[in-house]
Amino acid sequence: MVEQLERYGIVQSKRVKEVMEAIDRGLFVPAGSGSPYYDSPMSIGYNATISAPHMHATCLELLEKHLQPGMRALDVGSGTGYLTACFAMMVGPQGRAVGVEHIPELVSFSIDNIKRSAAATLLDDGSLSMHVADGRQGWPEMAPYDAIHVGAAAPEIPQPLLDQLKPGGRLVIPVGTVFQELKVIDKNPDGSISVRDETSVRYVPLTSKAAQLKAY
Repeated sequence: MVEQLERYGIVQSKRVKEVMEAIDRGLFVPAGSGSPYYDSPMSIGYNATISAPHMHATCLELLEKHLQPGMRALDVGSGTGYLTACFAMMVGPQGRAVGVEHIPELVSFSIDNIKRSAAATLLDDGSLSMHVADGRQGWPEMAPYDAIHVGAAAPEIPQPLLDQLKPGGRLVIPVGTVFQELKVIDKNPDGSISVRDETSVRYVPLTSKAAQLKAY
């Protein structure tokens, strides 16, 4: 899987290749969902999905410079825990990786997945943590963050996430309803914001727990 993504030029950096090889996606895909190594999104229940490997690789590449050892990362809509585990491996035991998901069953599922992965020791030592909460509000307890990733499409950029982004940090988030763009948001040292569109995408909506379960 990783070699194919590298061939297509999606995986470019050595660190992203190493972490995607270290964290086995097969441990994070529900049984019976098909091959975890196909380059496609998969349902994980509760009207949620695990993104396709090429999207995980894209987001890791966009955030790589903000996932250096000792840095702090927030994963909103953490789902299976796969990308949160990758973040934790990249920032290491001196950093912090926080996953936020509003479906309690998915948080329990993600913790079980991580316990079987190469990131298990980081969960044990507390440098990786998973929480049940509304991701649109971020996780202010560990702010500010060098890197924030959002795994569902917001109608607009949530202000709490911008507030929790460290100057010099980067937020990657899909924005839109019918048409969505993966936006890369950099907070400059003076606190001002720069925004650019990376690519057109199709994500499930970032919404309330009630609305998500009603759709499910």
